[in-house]
Amino acid sequence: MLSQLLSCGFSRRDALRLATSGALGASLSGWMPVLAKATASAPSPAAKRKSCILLYMDGGPSHIDTFDPKPGAETGGEFSVIDTSAPGIQISEHLPEIAKQMDKITLLRGMSTAEGAHPRAKHLIHTGYREGVGGLSYPSMGAIASAEIGNPNLPIPNFVAVGRSQGAGFLGAKHAPLVVNDPTKGVENLRPLVSAGQFDKRYDLLGQMESAFLKDYQANQGADHKTTYQRAVEMIRSQEAQAFDLSKESSETKAKYGSGRFAQGCLLARRLVEAGVAFVEVNLGGWDTHENNFERVKNLSGQIDKPMAALLADLKDRGMLDSTLVIWMGDFGRTPKINARGEKPGRDHYPRAWTSLMAGAGLKGGRVIGKTDEKGGTVIENPISAVDFMGGVCQVLGIDSSKWYQTPIGRPIRVVDKSAKPIPGLI
Repeated sequence: MLSQLLSCGFSRRDALRLATSGALGASLSGWMPVLAKATASAPSPAAKRKSCILLYMDGGPSHIDTFDPKPGAETGGEFSVIDTSAPGIQISEHLPEIAKQMDKITLLRGMSTAEGAHPRAKHLIHTGYREGVGGLSYPSMGAIASAEIGNPNLPIPNFVAVGRSQGAGFLGAKHAPLVVNDPTKGVENLRPLVSAGQFDKRYDLLGQMESAFLKDYQANQGADHKTTYQRAVEMIRSQEAQAFDLSKESSETKAKYGSGRFAQGCLLARRLVEAGVAFVEVNLGGWDTHENNFERVKNLSGQIDKPMAALLADLKDRGMLDSTLVIWMGDFGRTPKINARGEKPGRDHYPRAWTSLMAGAGLKGGRVIGKTDEKGGTVIENPISAVDFMGGVCQVLGIDSSKWYQTPIGRPIRVVDKSAKPIPGLI
């Protein structure tokens, strides 16, 4: 009964009241306004909530050695290029499985951002705002997706991060990421150590204590603490928490994704989106290749190739790709010129020109937007700033980027800064 009411557009509170009040077996007169409101506001059956999977390459991958190859002596490019399923698009030889999925992918080779230090660059590309500007902590795209397109009735969080992620900023604990460190273990400690009755009594007692505290001390930290506990308890009691259990996947499906933490994170991301989660971020570190660039990029390319290709194919086969945006991005790119330090030279930080990827959510695949020069050092067509990128993500997901948030200190902040320009040809 409860799930049927929720699927019809009722809030969880109204659904519980209606299901337990006896109204369905007696008189509906008192519930007619609620029913009428739900009928008027419920989405049409054809409408489908969008979601997003962000594959984040922590450290800044070399665009020249992955998706914007520039082989030759001037760049030190050691890798060969291969054709892809999209005519005219070539990528690194070490990404053969992704090459087969290129007809689903839009390459954004015009990325040109403003921060070259890791922490500030990560903040900028995740939020669209420079760190610390205005004395605010800004929400990441995952928190914004949770707030704007997340299902408020979902008993598991609408933002899940496999590994480290930027937080919810001024949007608060309700939209903060649930961090999963090991995808094979999912969310640990979901079973109470006492009986259900004892657990409920303890939880009720905690609620009474927190309510008394918040009555006397109106502190944001106290409210966030209460929200965090409420989210945890709701998840413990839910069936949807089974989405975190990879053991329920077949051996055949697991084999398609491959082994390793990133591969398992991609599989978990598909399961969570399938369960209704709005935003999942899967983190793969190690891309800060100041030394031994080519060997490390080859190894890292091997870690992402099979899982990312499997994710795109799996979403397509399940009819989910049209409603799921898949993003691949890092902090920034790497220098066209190889540095001379060490026995095994590498590439240094380079935000001036780099590449990110988008696929799914209604986007046409097999395209390239933006172009760098022959060395990969300068964007010569359709530059895309961090704020432009953030605006593009919102546009694809159906989020109103011009919406204003009211921060806890009373300052109005747009979802995306007004300086954002549309990405040419994205939609």
